[in-house]
Amino acid sequence: MEVACQCGTVRFTTPTPAPLAVYHCQCTECRKQSASAFGTSAVLPARGLFPLPAELATKLAVWTRPSNAGRSVDGYFCHVCGVRVMHRIREADGAERDVVSVKGGLVKGLDWKSGVHIFTRSAVVPVPEGAEAWEAEPPAMVGRRG
Repeated sequence: MEVACQCGTVRFTTPTPAPLAVYHCQCTECRKQSASAFGTSAVLPARGLFPLPAELATKLAVWTRPSNAGRSVDGYFCHVCGVRVMHRIREADGAERDVVSVKGGLVKGLDWKSGVHIFTRSAVVPVPEGAEAWEAEPPAMVGRRG
């Protein structure tokens, strides 16, 4: 799958032909990050993207924020247009997760209907009837450790 930021400076091909999962996250942090009602992420293996190739790394800036339970989230964004491209969680011990979440709106051909709605307890718009939805993190969330 092809990924490109809004201005086209950041471009890459995903390491797999389809994501491991798609999440429509309704949490307050994803709402802030996306400047919308929810954030959509295509979860992909980090292997094949990380370590970042030098050509891609020079086009990205990183902002790190604290997360729940002592984790950190590294948010990668285009240094030209400012669009968030992806994020990767680091555990309290510094270990990076083996997945990366690429922002759904940047992934050409993403199957949006397959997405699981998470953290719906914070939802500000109705979740589509019949969609898989969880009030918080689902028990089998892709990329979660432990």
